[in-house]
Amino acid sequence: MKPIAVALATVLAALPAAAMAQDDAYCPERPGINTPPCVTPPGRVSVETAIVDWTRDDSDGARNDSVAIGDTLVRVGLTDRVEARVGWLPFGHSYARDAGSIATADRVGDVSLGVKALLTDPDGGGALAVAVLPFATLPVGRTPIGAGDWGAGVLLPISYSLTDKVALALTPEVDAAVDGDGDGRHLAYSAAAGLSYALTDALTATGEVQALRDDDPAGHATQTVAALSFAYLATPDTQFDIFAAAGLNRNTPDAELYAGIAHRF
Repeated sequence: MKPIAVALATVLAALPAAAMAQDDAYCPERPGINTPPCVTPPGRVSVETAIVDWTRDDSDGARNDSVAIGDTLVRVGLTDRVEARVGWLPFGHSYARDAGSIATADRVGDVSLGVKALLTDPDGGGALAVAVLPFATLPVGRTPIGAGDWGAGVLLPISYSLTDKVALALTPEVDAAVDGDGDGRHLAYSAAAGLSYALTDALTATGEVQALRDDDPAGHATQTVAALSFAYLATPDTQFDIFAAAGLNRNTPDAELYAGIAHRF
């Protein structure tokens, strides 16, 4: 992680002092399925990391477990409407057992590059916020942790504040997803919806559901999942989180658990 730390230090050293003095409310993208439309303020950097992320999938007598360590998203504010972002998984472990045979793999993950642009007025003070987030993934890692080829997609994050404590989130997404054999792309699309409630000024609970359609040539599938997460804002620039999800049909991984941290510089 040293090269990342050096790069962040270089970026921070170049930021104007006036921008660093902003007092905008911190809005990490962790935890949860939905993506919030808020962008990182200009001159600020948000580093958001899954300390550990475990997923389990049991199907037809086979068991697959995957563990991701340090999956990190770095968001850099460019203007009051636009941020640039890069994500990378430095270590992933895969364990697959089927009919008595066991296969394991330790890999790095792929790199994700994107730009999020806020479409609504950041200073308007309205309840509705909408953004657009195009992204691309670069095949830095190898299967089964990496996808094996490049992919791309676009999200349309939407949020609406129902009250001072309750907010609705929606995230439709369309992807050119990598084929299961790691060669070529196919259409995948999804929609997520969530409701968050501020239990206190620092603690927020969020419930979410998502449906995803994957038209992989090897076999079309629809996945559905439900999730619950909690985010605790320990300081104005530091958040801790936990997340749990359960698959609602046989095509979806059975369970996912993770814990993470986000900090804004």
